[in-house]
Amino acid sequence: MRLLTTGFNSAYWNMSVDEAILEMVASNAVEPTLRFYGWQPHAISIGYFQGIEEEVDREACKRMDIDIVRRITGGGAVFHADELTYSIVIPETHYLACHDILKSYESILQGVINGFNELGLQAEFAPINDIIINNKKVSGNAQTRKYGCILQHGTILISVEPETMFTLLKVPNEKLKGKLIADIKERVTSICALLGTSVSFETVQKSFIQGFARLLKEPLIEGSLTHEELERARILQETKFGTEAWNNKRL
Repeated sequence: MRLLTTGFNSAYWNMSVDEAILEMVASNAVEPTLRFYGWQPHAISIGYFQGIEEEVDREACKRMDIDIVRRITGGGAVFHADELTYSIVIPETHYLACHDILKSYESILQGVINGFNELGLQAEFAPINDIIINNKKVSGNAQTRKYGCILQHGTILISVEPETMFTLLKVPNEKLKGKLIADIKERVTSICALLGTSVSFETVQKSFIQGFARLLKEPLIEGSLTHEELERARILQETKFGTEAWNNKRL
């Protein structure tokens, strides 16, 4: 398993790199790959089947310098701020891959659970695709299957900002915003909240690298994006993820 730590990049580049890796693993040009990354500037990603107009306050995002991007995976809108994001790409023949989607989530997410354990936190899988601690969500995950491979990526919350999130996301009724914020605070937690102290991105990343290494029972080979992956990601950013046509499309 190849390990990539690509640091902080724009939403458009992050999603382009995920798809470029998916294509290269599918063509056997590179090994199955685990990547960790962050978002700079902060971003909103919407699920493949969502519409920006329905989900996101564009003016608020523009005012606060927030990227908006459409993922190739499903699920809901996500505010990416103080978090570690992982993506993993494996062939459907890989031992972590299962035909049953629920089982594949459970299998792969053991690496995320192990990462929380490395930080001294006892996490558990909450079907279909969440990780919880003390009955509060601390990681959300999404998956797609293309070209005979699985791409799964997910958020690992270092801290959480529900007030900012609901400034950027549309709510059905403004009068409900306070209730929704309170609800998120009740249902969602973060590493910093659980540990009662601030934790750096680098510390969290190291813990989750160790967590996945325990799951895989084999060395993670540190690498870098190949020239072909970088070129393909650049093209995907220019022609897909960085375009209004892709991000505004209605399905």
